[in-house]
Amino acid sequence: MVQVFIQPSYGTPGARRHWADTLTRAVPFHDLGLSREDLTGLTAAHPSGRTRLWGTTDKHDKRMDTLAPGDVALLTGRKHVLAIGEVGYSFRDPDFARRLWRPEPGKCLWSNVYSFRGYWPVHVPYEEIWALPGFSAGDNFMGLRFLAPEKADVVLAHIAEDRRSAPAAEDEICPAVV
Repeated sequence: MVQVFIQPSYGTPGARRHWADTLTRAVPFHDLGLSREDLTGLTAAHPSGRTRLWGTTDKHDKRMDTLAPGDVALLTGRKHVLAIGEVGYSFRDPDFARRLWRPEPGKCLWSNVYSFRGYWPVHVPYEEIWALPGFSAGDNFMGLRFLAPEKADVVLAHIAEDRRSAPAAEDEICPAVV
């Protein structure tokens, strides 16, 4: 069963910088010091050697251990779903995350990293999600949230048309979020 999770990803200046670094365009990953296992996993999921990447902090380790290829992320910010991503590969590597996102000392480190084998820039207002069965008006989707199966099914049905369109190409530069 496909999991759907809401991933706040554009709310702070740091998150917006990370978005520009690893979501606006695909990142070449072969020379980023990955372990052999993770390089093999990423290469299997992304033979081109490039992918879009995102992550979560270590407080989400247990939940992120359940992430699987094909799970769907709704990347949110500015009261919109800004992108839909289909997970390609996930792993935990704090050193890799530090090299990739270069956090300031003392700032949160996104040690749980995941790639996208499909990535669709969208602009879906929260109100559209709130109108779906099981959702509440005014919910600003704070924090990482895995949806219950019945909500996941509703969201997947709602975004099916977006996911039928061609995903952003790995070398495509996606439009800036406004």
